[in-house]
Amino acid sequence: MPPGGQVQGGKNGRTKQNQSSATGRRRGEDIPPLPTPTFPASQRRKKQRRKKKNQHQQVAASLPEGPLMEILSRVPYKSLCRFKCVSRSWLALCSNPDIRRRSPQTLSGFFHNHRYGNDLRFRNLSGRGAPMVDPALPFLRGYDGLKVEQCCGGLLLCRCWKSHAQEKDLVVCNPATEKWTVVPPIVFLDEEDTDPYPQPGLAFLGFDASTPSRFVVFAPLVGCLDDVAIYSSETGRWIRSGCDDMAVPVVTAECVFLNGFMHLTIDEPEIAAVDTEGELWTQIPLPEDMEPSNGNTSMGQSQGLLHAWYIDPDKENQLSVWVLEDYASDNWTLKHMVSVPELFDAEDEDGFYEMFAIHPERNLVFITNGEDMTLSYDMDNQEVHVLCTSGEFLGGLPYVPCFSEWLSDGH
Repeated sequence: MPPGGQVQGGKNGRTKQNQSSATGRRRGEDIPPLPTPTFPASQRRKKQRRKKKNQHQQVAASLPEGPLMEILSRVPYKSLCRFKCVSRSWLALCSNPDIRRRSPQTLSGFFHNHRYGNDLRFRNLSGRGAPMVDPALPFLRGYDGLKVEQCCGGLLLCRCWKSHAQEKDLVVCNPATEKWTVVPPIVFLDEEDTDPYPQPGLAFLGFDASTPSRFVVFAPLVGCLDDVAIYSSETGRWIRSGCDDMAVPVVTAECVFLNGFMHLTIDEPEIAAVDTEGELWTQIPLPEDMEPSNGNTSMGQSQGLLHAWYIDPDKENQLSVWVLEDYASDNWTLKHMVSVPELFDAEDEDGFYEMFAIHPERNLVFITNGEDMTLSYDMDNQEVHVLCTSGEFLGGLPYVPCFSEWLSDGH
């Protein structure tokens, strides 16, 4: 027994005094909670992102596949490509060809010829990065040269030739899917003379990506002022069409395929329009203030409406843009006016300028000075964005990719 006292302990022989010493605290004192561990801010952010990503995946996984595919098919293609990085299941889902075909597209860039050569090039709309498509179109096997003449709805109309052949083929191709077909020579099966017509000097392509079952080619007949040959990929045949009340001397390569009609500029201050069956013809007078013989005049389509524009050299190269809001009354509305030299910060107001395209979904136009600079101009907020200052890109054919499988046979 220890000196000076009586045993206070229990079964283990410990004293109360020893118990207090073991804990370092007296009876009745609260034990503080353990400190919460702290993590660096970068680790906290990673943890939050991982949690949010898991939540998104859980939400997506909870949706039935049918509604989810319907939602994704309405997402722009560029966003669809980003979604592939979410997970392996999203990669498989967003790679579904049915979704890709239905995904809405927007203007991605321009096909254009190199200024100092004949090689075809592609200019991204942003002006940066590798081109979305290979402008050499290497999938057009068997040809030694080509020239792109029209671009419509994501399809290209090209003239292709072989080194030893005198004749050139009209070829319609899709750079996004690398599908292509040769347009047959112009022959009308309902006529006694079955010899093919001479190769058309101008040819125009019509294609609507929303109804990708067919494309059409319009070719004004050489030597005929009022007849046009129309080819349909659906029937595989050419038909002859003309209008007794109007001549169709097409004077430029510009065209607009809109609402099932091909619009062509003719040798008058008017636009001729014909449907894909060659049964309906109409003439649309240009705005009264436009003088095509005295300035830079062209047309395009934007937001589902026909647009026309004119750069007037007699008014210090002032650009005027009109929109046709009512076909029935030929009612053109002046949409915008601007001094082009001011957009280029040019001191000389008498230079050459050309507006070569309008954005299909926005009030955005594309203009070049024909020497070294090309820019875009937003008509809504008057912002200017320089696309090129080297002279390499001085205009081109606007390209909107199309992933529809529009060819069932052939290449």
